[in-house]
Amino acid sequence: MSITIASFDGADRAAVDEAYRIGAEANDADLPDFPPFCRRRFDAFFHTPMPGTDTLWALARLDGVPAGYLQLELPQLDNTDNATVELVVRPELRRRGVGRALHEYAVRLLREHGRKRVVAMTVSALPDGPARSVAGDAFAASTGAQAALAEVRRRLDISEIDRMALRAALAEARPRAEGYRSVCWQGATPQEYVADIAYLDGRLLMDAPMGDVQWEPEQVDAERIRGNERSLDARGRRRYHLGVRHEASGRLVAWTLLDVGASADWHAFQQITIVDPDHRGHRLGLLAKVENLHHLLTHEPAVRVIDTFNAASNSYMVAINERLGFRPVDSWTDWQLTL
Repeated sequence: MSITIASFDGADRAAVDEAYRIGAEANDADLPDFPPFCRRRFDAFFHTPMPGTDTLWALARLDGVPAGYLQLELPQLDNTDNATVELVVRPELRRRGVGRALHEYAVRLLREHGRKRVVAMTVSALPDGPARSVAGDAFAASTGAQAALAEVRRRLDISEIDRMALRAALAEARPRAEGYRSVCWQGATPQEYVADIAYLDGRLLMDAPMGDVQWEPEQVDAERIRGNERSLDARGRRRYHLGVRHEASGRLVAWTLLDVGASADWHAFQQITIVDPDHRGHRLGLLAKVENLHHLLTHEPAVRVIDTFNAASNSYMVAINERLGFRPVDSWTDWQLTL
């Protein structure tokens, strides 16, 4: 049995195709309730990456058969000691040493690039949730990585939304939010709001629970926001935003985002929700999420489910999501390996 590993980039279309097929098979086997693995998103990693990120790729073959791939993302603008990794092995070729070989290859590459830490995610089952393989957690632990942050994926089934309860929540919240006004948009952020969105986006890693993950807040400016938008456009992400404007200052002080991918019109992700610390206590997070849910469904009537991820310790956001009707599906662990 022979395992070979070779780096590749977007110019090697055969390797890109093989890696995509491996990712699609793994997605279907490991997360059958997820949307199909999106080819448009995958190709965009190569031709329109996120700004300030270098990505290294490698393809493993087992006796000449494509068996797994490695995706290493190396931040260039901040967190320059860190990296993230996605290591994927074709389901029918697991437990034959491919994952271990890819891991060892990744560690060598990361050390060559001066990285000190690498972070990866794995999924596992909740006690009453759908079955999930235990292999990811076992593999991560076997490399010496430490479980650094526990997260939970929750899902909102649109057919089960309690619309009366949501109306009641809005009626309760609105008196607390006097002096604030909602604004919504699709896709790229209007120029008048881009500086405020950059500030809020940059606060995310300051405010969200990070457990033991050593990841510094990102330096986000308008140029970086525009670069992110170009990358998301290339991936086919249809984005629905709602901001909350503080009327006295004219600033956006809260922001939430829902998006739909190119591979499945029935599925959306609840992405960032953040409120400026100076404006908390006005129910702005709840208002923004409920109103943006209506915004999304008005334009995306095919959406049937929405998934969101929260740190298990983020009790404030978890409470809002559960009030909207999100229910736990599975558990996710951020693993951190010190090199």
